[in-house]
Order: sequence, then structure tokens, then C-alpha cells
Amino acid sequence: MASRGKSETSKLKQNMEEQLDRLMQQLQDLEECREDLDEEEYEETKKETLEQLEEFNDSLKKIMTGDMTLVDELSGMQLAIQAAISQAFKTPEVIRLFAKKQPGQLRTRLAECRRADRLHCSTEQQTTKAQIRSVITWPSLCRYIDVGVKKAMDRDMMVGKMSRDVHTQQKMEILTALRKLGEKLTPEDDTFLAENATATLSQFEKVTANLGSEDKIMALASSGVKTQA
Repeated sequence: MASRGKSETSKLKQNMEEQLDRLMQQLQDLEECREDLDEEEYEETKKETLEQLEEFNDSLKKIMTGDMTLVDELSGMQLAIQAAISQAFKTPEVIRLFAKKQPGQLRTRLAECRRADRLHCSTEQQTTKAQIRSVITWPSLCRYIDVGVKKAMDRDMMVGKMSRDVHTQQKMEILTALRKLGEKLTPEDDTFLAENATATLSQFEKVTANLGSEDKIMALASSGVKTQA
């Protein structure tokens, strides 16, 4: 297939980005409305959106075949879509920034994550001090905490744990996207990736390692990234 003209390539890229934005918005809306849906409805809707992503990926693969100009322009989008389909990436906004090759905005998100890390550590320290003071000041009350209060505390801890897991996942996605875009990471970031890598993210990293040529990118597009159980 002959390379397209600059204007045609630009329009095609814009069209692809708009389609991807629409699908990412669907995923984002789904996550925001998750509490209003039962689990079956949520899973079914998510499955349908991922199937649409797979169809979009197939179309993108056909368009890119043999056209090095499009491979250069759309390779980031190809990788981002694979990350979404394989569930290696689960954050729509991070996927969108990855697809559009926007390391600057990804680093802004990373800075926000780091601020959240510092806030989390500070809050934990303050909570621990408050708990110590309460034990010292009211030792007898600690033996008679109402069962309902205990349950509420357990529930709050679980919500906090879930929020922490989501935060870690997003930070992992941002760092992985930056690495794939050729950005240099700090030793601390490399350590964080190594310590928190999930099976799915590790598989994505392995399959997409050292991509750069058209053949390698198209090989990825053809084979897909499979989610590990």
C-alpha cells in the first residue's frame, strides 16, 4: 500500500483518535456508574466495549499494513489499544494519553500520584498517633468498642485498601506508558514497577519489548496480547 499524503494521514489520524476517545469515554462512564449497576450488567457492558475495541484494533491494523507513515503515526495508539484489550491498562485517561503519545500529560498525572503518596503517608502517620493517644488516654473504652463501630472500621479499611490498589494500578500504567514512549524513568520508578508488576502488565511488557519496526508492530497487532489468568 502506498504511503498516504500528509493531509490524508492527518485526517485519518484525527478520525482514529476520535473513535478511540469515544470508546475510552464509554469505559470511563462505565466505571463512574459502576455503583449504580449490578455486577452482571457491569461485566456485560464492559465486555461489549472491549469487543468494540478489538474491532477498532482490527480496522487499525488493516489501515496500517504496509504504510510506514501510518505505522510511525499510529504505533502508540496500537500499543495503547492492546494494553486496554488485554486489561494490562484499566484507566481510560491513561490509555488515551498513551495512545496520543503525550508524555508531558502522563508526567503530570504521575506527579499527582506522587502527591497522593505523600498525603497517604502523612495521613497514616497522623492516624497511628491518634490511635496511640486514644489507647493511652482511654484504655478502658478500648475494651468496650461497639461491634457496629468495629464493622464500620473494617469497612473503611477495606475501602481504603481498594482505593490504594486502584492508585497503584494507575501509577503502574503511567510508568509503563512512559517507558513505552521512550521516556527515562528514575531508579525509584523502576523499582516500583518491579515490585508491583501484575501478571498481565508483565506479559504486556514482554510481548511489546523493543518494538519499533513495522514488522514488530504488525506482529503484535496480529498476535494480540493475551490476558494471563
